[in-house]
Amino acid sequence: MSAPGTTPTGSTQPRLRLRLTPAAEYAVRTGHPWVYAERIRESNREGISGEIAVVYDRKDRFLALGLYDPDSPIRFRVLHSGKPVMVDEAWWRARLTASLARREGVATDQTNGLRWINGESDGWPAMVVDQYAGTLVLKLYSAVWLPRVADLTRWLVEALRPERIVLRLSRNAALGFEQAGYHDGQNLWGDDTAPSVVFLEDGIRFWSDVVKGQKTGFFLDQRDNRRRIGQCSAGLDVLNAFSFSGGFSLHAARGGARSVTDLDISPHALEAARRNFELNAADPRIAAVRHESVQADAFAWLERSTEQFDIVICDPPSLAKRETERAGAIEAYHRLAVNSIARVRPGGLLLAASCSAHVTPEEFYAAVTEAAHRSGRRFGDEVYTGHAPDHPATFDEARYLKAAYLRFETRTP
Repeated sequence: MSAPGTTPTGSTQPRLRLRLTPAAEYAVRTGHPWVYAERIRESNREGISGEIAVVYDRKDRFLALGLYDPDSPIRFRVLHSGKPVMVDEAWWRARLTASLARREGVATDQTNGLRWINGESDGWPAMVVDQYAGTLVLKLYSAVWLPRVADLTRWLVEALRPERIVLRLSRNAALGFEQAGYHDGQNLWGDDTAPSVVFLEDGIRFWSDVVKGQKTGFFLDQRDNRRRIGQCSAGLDVLNAFSFSGGFSLHAARGGARSVTDLDISPHALEAARRNFELNAADPRIAAVRHESVQADAFAWLERSTEQFDIVICDPPSLAKRETERAGAIEAYHRLAVNSIARVRPGGLLLAASCSAHVTPEEFYAAVTEAAHRSGRRFGDEVYTGHAPDHPATFDEARYLKAAYLRFETRTP
Protein backbone atom coordinates (compact mmCIF):
# COMPACT_ATOMS: atom_id res chain seq x y z
CA MET A 1 0.00 0.00 0.00
CA SER A 2 1.10 3.56 -0.58
CA ALA A 3 3.64 5.38 1.51
CA PRO A 4 2.79 8.99 2.40
CA GLY A 5 2.52 11.06 -0.74
CA THR A 6 3.03 8.38 -3.37
CA THR A 7 0.33 7.51 -5.86
CA PRO A 8 -1.75 4.39 -5.19
CA THR A 9 -0.49 2.88 -8.45
CA GLY A 10 3.12 2.94 -7.29
CA SER A 11 4.16 5.81 -9.57
CA THR A 12 7.68 7.18 -9.15
CA GLN A 13 6.46 10.77 -9.44
CA PRO A 14 7.44 13.04 -6.54
CA ARG A 15 4.87 12.98 -3.78
CA LEU A 16 2.09 15.48 -4.13
CA ARG A 17 2.72 18.38 -1.76
CA LEU A 18 0.06 20.96 -0.95
CA ARG A 19 0.06 24.28 0.85
CA LEU A 20 -3.13 25.84 2.12
CA THR A 21 -4.53 29.23 2.98
CA PRO A 22 -4.11 30.24 6.64
CA ALA A 23 -7.81 29.60 7.30
CA ALA A 24 -7.60 26.09 5.83
CA GLU A 25 -4.43 25.36 7.81
CA TYR A 26 -6.24 26.28 10.99
CA ALA A 27 -9.27 24.16 10.08
CA VAL A 28 -7.14 21.07 9.41
CA ARG A 29 -5.07 21.61 12.53
CA THR A 30 -8.24 21.77 14.63
CA GLY A 31 -9.71 18.60 13.16
CA HIS A 32 -11.77 19.48 10.11
CA PRO A 33 -11.51 16.68 7.50
CA TRP A 34 -12.06 18.65 4.27
CA VAL A 35 -10.07 21.16 2.23
CA TYR A 36 -11.91 22.85 -0.62
CA ALA A 37 -10.20 23.56 -3.94
CA GLU A 38 -10.10 27.32 -3.49
CA ARG A 39 -8.23 26.88 -0.18
CA ILE A 40 -5.26 25.13 -1.74
CA ARG A 41 -2.67 27.84 -2.22
CA GLU A 42 -0.14 25.83 -4.20
CA SER A 43 0.87 22.30 -5.21
CA ASN A 44 4.08 20.94 -6.69
CA ARG A 45 2.29 19.14 -9.54
CA GLU A 46 -1.08 17.98 -10.81
CA GLY A 47 -2.59 15.28 -8.65
CA ILE A 48 -4.57 12.20 -9.62
CA SER A 49 -7.70 10.85 -7.98
CA GLY A 50 -7.00 8.68 -4.96
CA GLU A 51 -3.35 9.43 -4.43
CA ILE A 52 -2.17 10.36 -0.98
CA ALA A 53 -1.14 13.99 -0.80
CA VAL A 54 0.82 15.62 2.02
CA VAL A 55 0.08 19.09 3.37
CA TYR A 56 2.82 21.27 4.82
CA ASP A 57 2.21 24.47 6.74
CA ARG A 58 3.72 27.91 6.18
CA LYS A 59 6.83 26.92 8.14
CA ASP A 60 7.29 23.78 6.00
CA ARG A 61 6.17 21.47 8.81
CA PHE A 62 4.07 18.37 8.22
CA LEU A 63 0.41 19.14 8.80
CA ALA A 64 -1.65 16.28 7.36
CA LEU A 65 -1.96 13.62 4.73
CA GLY A 66 -5.05 12.59 2.89
CA LEU A 67 -6.75 11.52 -0.33
CA TYR A 68 -6.56 13.90 -3.28
CA ASP A 69 -9.77 14.36 -5.28
CA PRO A 70 -9.26 16.52 -8.40
CA ASP A 71 -12.86 16.08 -9.55
CA SER A 72 -14.56 17.32 -6.40
CA PRO A 73 -14.92 20.74 -4.76
CA ILE A 74 -13.58 18.92 -1.69
CA ARG A 75 -10.12 18.61 -3.15
CA PHE A 76 -8.34 17.05 -0.16
CA ARG A 77 -9.86 14.60 2.34
CA VAL A 78 -7.85 14.25 5.53
CA LEU A 79 -6.76 10.79 6.63
CA HIS A 80 -4.32 11.83 9.34
CA SER A 81 -3.00 15.00 10.93
CA GLY A 82 -0.40 15.68 13.58
CA LYS A 83 2.85 13.73 13.42
CA PRO A 84 4.00 12.09 10.17
CA VAL A 85 3.06 8.44 9.69
CA MET A 86 3.71 5.74 7.10
CA VAL A 87 0.48 4.72 5.39
CA ASP A 88 1.12 1.06 4.74
CA GLU A 89 -0.89 -2.15 5.07
CA ALA A 90 -0.47 -2.23 8.84
CA TRP A 91 -1.69 1.37 9.17
CA TRP A 92 -4.90 0.69 7.23
CA ARG A 93 -5.59 -2.48 9.21
CA ALA A 94 -5.07 -0.68 12.51
CA ARG A 95 -7.50 2.04 11.44
CA LEU A 96 -10.14 -0.57 10.57
CA THR A 97 -9.61 -2.33 13.89
CA ALA A 98 -10.14 0.97 15.71
CA SER A 99 -13.39 1.61 13.83
CA LEU A 100 -14.73 -1.82 14.71
CA ALA A 101 -13.73 -1.44 18.35
CA ARG A 102 -15.83 1.72 18.68
CA ARG A 103 -18.94 -0.41 18.00
CA GLU A 104 -18.28 -2.88 20.79
CA GLY A 105 -21.61 -3.95 22.24
CA VAL A 106 -23.78 -2.65 19.39
CA ALA A 107 -23.95 -5.96 17.54
CA THR A 108 -25.74 -8.66 19.56
CA ASP A 109 -27.67 -11.83 18.85
CA GLN A 110 -30.77 -9.58 18.64
CA THR A 111 -29.23 -6.79 16.52
CA ASN A 112 -27.21 -7.57 13.42
CA GLY A 113 -27.91 -4.39 11.50
CA LEU A 114 -25.38 -1.65 12.27
CA ARG A 115 -22.80 0.73 10.85
CA TRP A 116 -19.14 -0.27 11.12
CA ILE A 117 -17.61 2.75 9.38
CA ASN A 118 -19.15 6.22 9.37
CA GLY A 119 -17.05 8.18 6.92
CA GLU A 120 -14.83 11.03 8.04
CA SER A 121 -15.88 10.63 11.67
CA ASP A 122 -14.13 7.25 11.71
CA GLY A 123 -11.19 8.40 9.61
CA TRP A 124 -12.50 6.87 6.35
CA PRO A 125 -13.55 9.90 4.29
CA ALA A 126 -16.37 9.46 1.77
CA MET A 127 -17.01 5.87 2.86
CA VAL A 128 -19.72 4.02 4.79
CA VAL A 129 -19.84 0.34 5.73
CA ASP A 130 -23.15 -1.07 7.00
CA GLN A 131 -23.99 -4.61 8.01
CA TYR A 132 -27.31 -6.37 7.44
CA ALA A 133 -27.05 -9.87 8.88
CA GLY A 134 -24.39 -11.63 6.78
CA THR A 135 -24.21 -8.87 4.16
CA LEU A 136 -21.91 -5.87 4.24
CA VAL A 137 -22.72 -2.82 2.14
CA LEU A 138 -19.73 -0.70 1.14
CA LYS A 139 -20.96 2.71 0.00
CA LEU A 140 -18.44 5.04 -1.61
CA TYR A 141 -19.06 8.73 -2.17
CA SER A 142 -15.88 9.58 -4.06
CA ALA A 143 -13.68 8.01 -6.71
CA VAL A 144 -10.68 8.46 -4.39
CA TRP A 145 -11.37 4.89 -3.25
CA LEU A 146 -11.34 3.43 -6.76
CA PRO A 147 -7.68 2.32 -6.60
CA ARG A 148 -8.34 0.59 -3.27
CA VAL A 149 -11.58 -1.34 -3.83
CA ALA A 150 -9.80 -4.69 -3.87
CA ASP A 151 -7.92 -3.84 -0.67
CA LEU A 152 -11.07 -2.61 1.06
CA THR A 153 -12.85 -5.84 0.13
CA ARG A 154 -9.99 -7.97 1.42
CA TRP A 155 -9.71 -6.09 4.72
CA LEU A 156 -13.45 -6.27 5.37
CA VAL A 157 -13.60 -9.98 4.57
CA GLU A 158 -10.72 -10.71 6.92
CA ALA A 159 -12.04 -8.53 9.76
CA LEU A 160 -15.80 -9.23 9.66
CA ARG A 161 -16.14 -12.54 7.78
CA PRO A 162 -19.26 -11.55 5.82
CA GLU A 163 -21.11 -13.87 3.49
CA ARG A 164 -21.38 -11.09 0.96
CA ILE A 165 -20.16 -7.54 0.22
CA VAL A 166 -22.29 -5.25 -1.97
CA LEU A 167 -20.86 -2.09 -3.53
CA ARG A 168 -23.09 1.00 -3.52
CA LEU A 169 -22.06 4.21 -5.25
CA SER A 170 -23.26 7.77 -4.84
CA ARG A 171 -24.42 9.45 -8.02
CA ASN A 172 -21.50 11.86 -8.13
CA ALA A 173 -18.99 9.00 -7.87
CA ALA A 174 -20.69 6.42 -10.08
CA LEU A 175 -19.23 7.51 -13.44
CA GLY A 176 -15.61 7.08 -12.41
CA PHE A 177 -16.29 3.62 -11.02
CA GLU A 178 -18.35 2.56 -14.04
CA GLN A 179 -15.50 3.53 -16.36
CA ALA A 180 -13.32 1.15 -14.34
CA GLY A 181 -15.82 -1.71 -14.64
CA TYR A 182 -17.75 -1.37 -11.37
CA HIS A 183 -21.45 -0.66 -10.97
CA ASP A 184 -23.88 0.24 -8.22
CA GLY A 185 -25.28 -2.86 -6.51
CA GLN A 186 -22.40 -5.08 -7.63
CA ASN A 187 -21.24 -8.01 -5.52
CA LEU A 188 -17.63 -7.54 -4.48
CA TRP A 189 -17.66 -10.74 -2.44
CA GLY A 190 -19.97 -13.76 -2.20
CA ASP A 191 -22.36 -15.50 -4.56
CA ASP A 192 -25.73 -14.37 -3.19
CA THR A 193 -27.38 -11.90 -5.58
CA ALA A 194 -30.74 -11.48 -3.81
CA PRO A 195 -31.72 -7.78 -3.77
CA SER A 196 -33.05 -7.87 -0.19
CA VAL A 197 -31.71 -9.14 3.11
CA VAL A 198 -33.54 -9.83 6.37
CA PHE A 199 -31.77 -8.51 9.46
CA LEU A 200 -32.56 -8.04 13.14
CA GLU A 201 -32.98 -4.86 15.16
CA ASP A 202 -33.67 -5.57 18.82
CA GLY A 203 -35.15 -8.88 17.74
CA ILE A 204 -37.51 -7.34 15.15
CA ARG A 205 -37.02 -8.56 11.60
CA PHE A 206 -36.69 -6.05 8.75
CA TRP A 207 -36.11 -6.23 5.03
CA SER A 208 -33.23 -4.19 3.61
CA ASP A 209 -32.89 -3.63 -0.13
CA VAL A 210 -29.10 -3.65 -0.23
CA VAL A 211 -28.88 -3.45 -4.04
CA LYS A 212 -31.19 -0.56 -4.94
CA GLY A 213 -32.61 0.80 -1.67
CA GLN A 214 -32.11 4.31 -0.33
CA LYS A 215 -28.77 4.93 1.38
CA THR A 216 -27.49 1.38 1.97
CA GLY A 217 -30.95 -0.19 2.19
CA PHE A 218 -32.31 0.98 5.54
CA PHE A 219 -32.08 3.93 7.96
CA LEU A 220 -29.98 2.37 10.71
CA ASP A 221 -29.30 5.75 12.32
CA GLN A 222 -32.71 5.92 14.05
CA ARG A 223 -32.29 2.65 15.97
CA ASP A 224 -32.05 4.29 19.39
CA ASN A 225 -35.09 6.50 18.79
CA ARG A 226 -37.10 3.53 17.53
CA ARG A 227 -36.16 1.63 20.67
CA ARG A 228 -37.26 4.55 22.86
CA ILE A 229 -40.65 4.70 21.11
CA GLY A 230 -41.11 0.99 21.61
CA GLN A 231 -40.55 1.39 25.33
CA CYS A 232 -43.37 3.92 25.78
CA SER A 233 -46.08 2.69 23.37
CA ALA A 234 -47.97 0.11 25.45
CA GLY A 235 -51.73 0.52 25.05
CA LEU A 236 -51.40 3.67 22.93
CA ASP A 237 -52.38 4.86 19.47
CA VAL A 238 -49.32 5.82 17.42
CA LEU A 239 -48.99 7.88 14.23
CA ASN A 240 -45.82 7.40 12.21
CA ALA A 241 -45.63 10.30 9.74
CA PHE A 242 -43.14 9.92 6.87
CA SER A 243 -43.19 6.28 7.88
CA PHE A 244 -40.98 4.87 5.10
CA SER A 245 -40.70 1.11 5.79
CA GLY A 246 -42.35 1.22 9.20
CA GLY A 247 -39.39 1.04 11.55
CA PHE A 248 -40.95 3.12 14.31
CA SER A 249 -44.27 1.37 13.79
CA LEU A 250 -42.82 -2.12 14.30
CA HIS A 251 -41.10 -1.05 17.52
CA ALA A 252 -44.31 0.56 18.76
CA ALA A 253 -46.30 -2.56 17.90
CA ARG A 254 -43.81 -4.85 19.62
CA GLY A 255 -43.99 -2.51 22.60
CA GLY A 256 -47.72 -3.19 22.94
CA ALA A 257 -49.31 -0.29 21.05
CA ARG A 258 -53.06 -0.50 20.55
CA SER A 259 -52.80 0.83 16.99
CA VAL A 260 -50.17 2.17 14.63
CA THR A 261 -50.85 4.29 11.55
CA ASP A 262 -48.26 4.64 8.81
CA LEU A 263 -48.48 7.90 6.84
CA ASP A 264 -46.41 8.28 3.69
CA ILE A 265 -46.86 9.65 0.18
CA SER A 266 -45.09 6.66 -1.35
CA PRO A 267 -47.09 3.47 -2.01
CA HIS A 268 -43.78 1.60 -2.19
CA ALA A 269 -42.87 2.75 1.31
CA LEU A 270 -46.24 1.69 2.70
CA GLU A 271 -45.94 -1.68 0.97
CA ALA A 272 -42.47 -2.11 2.51
CA ALA A 273 -43.96 -1.44 5.95
CA ARG A 274 -46.73 -3.99 5.37
CA ARG A 275 -44.10 -6.48 4.27
CA ASN A 276 -42.14 -5.89 7.47
CA PHE A 277 -45.29 -6.42 9.55
CA GLU A 278 -45.89 -9.72 7.74
CA LEU A 279 -42.29 -10.69 8.41
CA ASN A 280 -42.96 -10.38 12.16
CA ALA A 281 -46.44 -11.93 12.23
CA ALA A 282 -45.23 -14.70 14.55
CA ASP A 283 -44.78 -12.15 17.37
CA PRO A 284 -48.17 -12.05 19.14
CA ARG A 285 -47.74 -8.40 20.16
CA ILE A 286 -47.13 -7.33 16.58
CA ALA A 287 -49.87 -9.58 15.24
CA ALA A 288 -52.37 -8.09 17.71
CA VAL A 289 -51.85 -4.43 16.81
CA ARG A 290 -54.25 -2.60 14.51
CA HIS A 291 -52.03 -1.50 11.65
CA GLU A 292 -53.36 1.09 9.20
CA SER A 293 -51.76 2.77 6.20
CA VAL A 294 -52.53 6.22 4.84
CA GLN A 295 -51.09 7.21 1.47
CA ALA A 296 -50.98 11.00 1.46
CA ASP A 297 -48.70 14.00 1.48
CA ALA A 298 -47.76 14.09 5.16
CA PHE A 299 -47.45 17.90 5.18
CA ALA A 300 -51.01 18.34 3.92
CA TRP A 301 -52.50 15.47 5.93
CA LEU A 302 -51.09 16.69 9.24
CA GLU A 303 -52.48 20.16 8.54
CA ARG A 304 -55.98 19.05 7.50
CA SER A 305 -56.65 15.99 9.65
CA THR A 306 -58.66 16.18 12.86
CA GLU A 307 -57.50 12.79 14.18
CA GLN A 308 -55.43 12.62 17.34
CA PHE A 309 -52.99 10.05 18.68
CA ASP A 310 -51.15 9.35 21.92
CA ILE A 311 -47.77 9.38 20.15
CA VAL A 312 -46.98 11.29 16.97
CA ILE A 313 -43.68 10.64 15.20
CA CYS A 314 -42.65 13.17 12.56
CA ASP A 315 -39.44 12.09 10.83
CA PRO A 316 -39.32 13.67 7.34
CA PRO A 317 -36.54 13.21 4.80
CA SER A 318 -33.92 15.93 4.62
CA LEU A 319 -35.51 19.32 3.98
CA ALA A 320 -32.22 21.13 3.30
CA LYS A 321 -29.83 19.40 0.95
CA ARG A 322 -27.80 22.60 0.50
CA GLU A 323 -27.10 25.70 2.57
CA THR A 324 -29.37 27.88 0.44
CA GLU A 325 -32.34 25.76 1.59
CA ARG A 326 -31.63 26.16 5.31
CA ALA A 327 -34.04 29.03 6.07
CA GLY A 328 -36.89 27.33 4.21
CA ALA A 329 -36.20 24.06 6.02
CA ILE A 330 -36.36 25.72 9.44
CA GLU A 331 -39.71 27.23 8.52
CA ALA A 332 -40.93 23.84 7.28
CA TYR A 333 -39.84 22.10 10.49
CA HIS A 334 -41.73 24.71 12.47
CA ARG A 335 -44.85 24.22 10.37
CA LEU A 336 -44.61 20.43 10.69
CA ALA A 337 -44.23 20.74 14.46
CA VAL A 338 -47.28 23.03 14.72
CA ASN A 339 -49.43 20.58 12.79
CA SER A 340 -47.99 17.49 14.49
CA ILE A 341 -48.69 18.94 17.93
CA ALA A 342 -52.31 19.44 16.91
CA ARG A 343 -52.50 15.70 16.30
CA VAL A 344 -51.23 14.85 19.83
CA ARG A 345 -53.83 14.03 22.46
CA PRO A 346 -53.64 15.57 25.94
CA GLY A 347 -50.99 13.68 27.86
CA GLY A 348 -49.43 12.52 24.60
CA LEU A 349 -45.93 12.57 23.16
CA LEU A 350 -44.38 14.19 20.09
CA LEU A 351 -41.17 12.90 18.55
CA ALA A 352 -39.93 15.41 15.95
CA ALA A 353 -36.77 14.46 14.06
CA SER A 354 -34.51 16.04 11.47
CA CYS A 355 -31.78 14.63 9.22
CA SER A 356 -30.86 17.96 7.57
CA ALA A 357 -27.15 18.61 8.08
CA HIS A 358 -27.56 22.26 7.07
CA VAL A 359 -29.96 22.87 9.98
CA THR A 360 -28.16 22.95 13.31
CA PRO A 361 -29.52 21.12 16.35
CA GLU A 362 -30.10 24.48 18.05
CA GLU A 363 -32.11 25.78 15.08
CA PHE A 364 -34.20 22.62 14.88
CA TYR A 365 -34.93 22.42 18.61
CA ALA A 366 -35.86 26.11 18.65
CA ALA A 367 -38.30 25.58 15.77
CA VAL A 368 -39.99 22.66 17.55
CA THR A 369 -40.19 24.23 21.00
CA GLU A 370 -41.44 27.55 19.60
CA ALA A 371 -44.23 25.60 17.90
CA ALA A 372 -45.04 23.95 21.22
CA HIS A 373 -45.22 27.33 22.99
CA ARG A 374 -47.37 28.68 20.17
CA SER A 375 -49.85 25.83 20.72
CA GLY A 376 -50.68 27.23 24.15
CA ARG A 377 -50.43 23.74 25.64
CA ARG A 378 -48.36 22.86 28.67
CA PHE A 379 -45.49 20.52 27.94
CA GLY A 380 -42.48 19.14 29.71
CA ASP A 381 -40.04 16.25 29.86
CA GLU A 382 -38.16 17.59 26.87
CA VAL A 383 -35.54 15.11 25.68
CA TYR A 384 -33.11 15.86 22.87
CA THR A 385 -31.14 13.12 21.13
CA GLY A 386 -28.51 12.96 18.42
CA HIS A 387 -26.40 10.29 16.80
CA ALA A 388 -26.38 6.63 17.78
CA PRO A 389 -23.04 5.17 18.96
CA ASP A 390 -22.37 3.48 15.63
CA HIS A 391 -22.97 6.78 13.79
CA PRO A 392 -20.39 9.08 15.45
CA ALA A 393 -20.16 12.69 14.26
CA THR A 394 -16.90 14.53 14.91
CA PHE A 395 -17.40 17.77 12.94
CA ASP A 396 -20.27 20.13 12.30
CA GLU A 397 -21.21 18.99 8.79
CA ALA A 398 -21.50 15.41 10.03
CA ARG A 399 -24.00 16.26 12.77
CA TYR A 400 -27.17 15.81 10.74
CA LEU A 401 -29.41 13.75 13.04
CA LYS A 402 -31.39 15.31 15.88
CA ALA A 403 -34.66 14.51 17.61
CA ALA A 404 -36.86 16.27 20.16
CA TYR A 405 -39.34 14.53 22.46
CA LEU A 406 -42.06 16.72 23.99
CA ARG A 407 -44.62 15.40 26.48
CA PHE A 408 -47.86 17.40 26.59
CA GLU A 409 -49.80 17.68 29.81
CA THR A 410 -53.37 16.46 30.19
CA ARG A 411 -54.67 19.92 31.05
CA THR A 412 -54.42 23.29 29.33
CA PRO A 413 -53.49 26.60 31.01
